[in-house]
Amino acid sequence: MLIEKFIFNILAFSLFIIVFSKLIRKNDTNYISILVLEAIGILLNFLELLAGGIFASNIAKVLMYVTAIIIPGIVILIEYTGTNFSELLSIICVKFLLALGDRRAAKTVLLSLIDKYPESYKGHMLLAKIYEKEGGTRKAIDEYVKSVDCNKRDYDSYYKIAELLQNLGKKDEAITMLQNLLHNKPEYYDASILLGDLLCEQERFKEAVSVYQDALKYRPVDFELYYSLGIAYTRLNDFANAKECYEKAASINHKLYGAKYNLAQLALIEEDLEEAEKYFAECLMSEELEAKAYYQLAKIYMVKEEKDKAILFANKAIEIDPSYLKIIVKEKLFDPIKEYLTVSVKMDEKERKKQSERDEMIQKYLEETVGIVKDLNENEQQNKVNEKLDKIFSKEEVKKEKTKEDNDIQKEKF
Repeated sequence: MLIEKFIFNILAFSLFIIVFSKLIRKNDTNYISILVLEAIGILLNFLELLAGGIFASNIAKVLMYVTAIIIPGIVILIEYTGTNFSELLSIICVKFLLALGDRRAAKTVLLSLIDKYPESYKGHMLLAKIYEKEGGTRKAIDEYVKSVDCNKRDYDSYYKIAELLQNLGKKDEAITMLQNLLHNKPEYYDASILLGDLLCEQERFKEAVSVYQDALKYRPVDFELYYSLGIAYTRLNDFANAKECYEKAASINHKLYGAKYNLAQLALIEEDLEEAEKYFAECLMSEELEAKAYYQLAKIYMVKEEKDKAILFANKAIEIDPSYLKIIVKEKLFDPIKEYLTVSVKMDEKERKKQSERDEMIQKYLEETVGIVKDLNENEQQNKVNEKLDKIFSKEEVKKEKTKEDNDIQKEKF
């Protein structure tokens, strides 16, 4: 019994001195709570010695050992492994406050933690997330930058900084951040997608192609990468490679109707109406592209002189999206069937999802390209007609000149 008390007192006082020295060295009040617990355990032991059996119950002993030996021992063991106990305690407290919805109190704890420990990676990360949720984008960026300074391998913070810079309109800085990220971690998929999209926005399509191709080395069967690569090739007017990429994207994801719509447009550029019709028909399964597909099919059937089908599909497009009525009325192609157009609109029309700006942009680009190609073809035909007329007029002029010369010769003879 005496030996047990002796060992307990030696351990308790030794742990107390160690924790107290940490309090003094770090000037961190979080250690006071541990000292208070130790003091309670030592006091219980002292009272037991004085009062005999009054404090000799099992509950008192367990409480005495837990407060004076076990808890301080765990704290010292945690710090021995390289973890800052005070930081850990603050982070636990912050997460508890956030779970309760008290964001202000959580921020106060984090600011106090960072003030004591400026190199607290977790502290900066949590504070950045709080600022981001509150809409404080610039403050969030500052905290993410500090977290990266604390942990150079925190690639998620690199990406988050780039996203926030993009939201602020600082796209050049976002591109630089993403390029640095991919230099250190080339397989970071989201960074490749975002960087490629930003480069496309700035019309740096060749650079975007390079980014997507590098990303495919790590994800060779990713439909999003092939689709994005197809868009970049389209904007470079490299329609052969664009078509190949769209086909791969559609083969990987059969519901990627945006790729099929673009393939249909490319088929129109190549004047392959049958292939275009096939892809547009598949797009009828997409709620976002249904009206567009009906409209394009109506145009194809007008070219093929299948007016009944053209009327049916034009009315379908108008029924789904009434704005197509104005579009169709303005097009000369539909002149023969305009009197058969209706303005019936679904009464229970569901709100359709908006297509992404990127898809709208590339689809519009392809539609304009189809129009340009068509105009070029018409111009070529007109040029051929003009050439023929020029030749005819040239022959007539030659004939007139010859006739005039013959008449002059005849006059001279007489």
